[in-house]
Amino acid sequence: LMFKKVFLSLAAVLLGVGCHSFGPSEVGRTHPLYNEVISRSLNEQFLLNLVRLRYRDNPYFLEVGNVAVNTSLESELSASVKLVNGGSDTTTPSGSVTYKQNPTVSYTPLRGNQFLKQMLSPVPLEALLTLTQSGWSVQRVMSTCVERANDLDNAANASGPTPVKPPRYEKFATMADILRELQMADAMELGAAPAPAGGQNGARSHNLVLRFKGGAELADRFRELCLLLDVPEDSTELVLTSDFLNKPANGVAVRTRSMMGIMFYLSHNIAVPGAHEKKGLVTVTQEDGGDRFDWAKVTGRLFAVHSASSRPADAFLAVPYRGSWFYLRANDLESKSTFMLLNQLFNLQAGDVKTIAPAFTIGVGG
Repeated sequence: LMFKKVFLSLAAVLLGVGCHSFGPSEVGRTHPLYNEVISRSLNEQFLLNLVRLRYRDNPYFLEVGNVAVNTSLESELSASVKLVNGGSDTTTPSGSVTYKQNPTVSYTPLRGNQFLKQMLSPVPLEALLTLTQSGWSVQRVMSTCVERANDLDNAANASGPTPVKPPRYEKFATMADILRELQMADAMELGAAPAPAGGQNGARSHNLVLRFKGGAELADRFRELCLLLDVPEDSTELVLTSDFLNKPANGVAVRTRSMMGIMFYLSHNIAVPGAHEKKGLVTVTQEDGGDRFDWAKVTGRLFAVHSASSRPADAFLAVPYRGSWFYLRANDLESKSTFMLLNQLFNLQAGDVKTIAPAFTIGVGG
């Protein structure tokens, strides 16, 4: 009788555990963990590919296509009975509960038409509008995504492997700084240009309009912007277009980088060990007089990656490569912001960017 009571009690306990539902509670427990691991893994892949480009090694992207997690709980119940001569029997119940989780992760390599679209196609002007309207600094967006505006060159030769000769960038940097100043003062609007007259129904323009709306105290700065871009200095709005051959008198012909070009552009300021330079593993850009060119002059305020012989304690993100560690500092907010912008651009290029209709005041984000 005693054996039967013990057995039934233990069976009830195990049965209750075995019937436990893993639905909401399991999602709440595992979702943050998988989210953190996948996010960090993709960030490390992005940084690793930037480092590879610095060494002229091929980048490679694996997208996490699907994550499936099967959870189960198995219970086992047993008992042993020992008979003692002349006395009562001894019952020893035992049981076990086994928790199992079988995650399945699928990866999709980025290649073919998707690679062409996402990595090699120029960033559309609509993407610049989307980013600035969502709060990004116009200086950061323009400096990162645009390699030329009219005759202002933004290190166009940096959209590929590290060049031997220094780039031209100074006047473009001045232009981007003026745009940021106007943005901070809420003295400009950036929006989609109206649809072309006489166009088909549903036709839309891919051009953007940048309109000055500031007061007299900023009029000189906008005039300076016009002079830099070689448009009439009395202009109150500029038309940003990708059509170099048919731009209007107040037009700014903009040539954007591809995602791959942006990654190359930012990779040149990755610090590498001196031994790697001596071995010729990376290109060292030189001034006309033979002095080393400092790429921090071009992208230093946007993005900087450091290197060390061991994993640094103050790293926001770090990856090992060729016997060294490459990392972003946790307190380098400018680099972290640009890295976040890179991720958003990567995702934007994966989809179709729609024009956000007429002029909309842009924010003063980071």
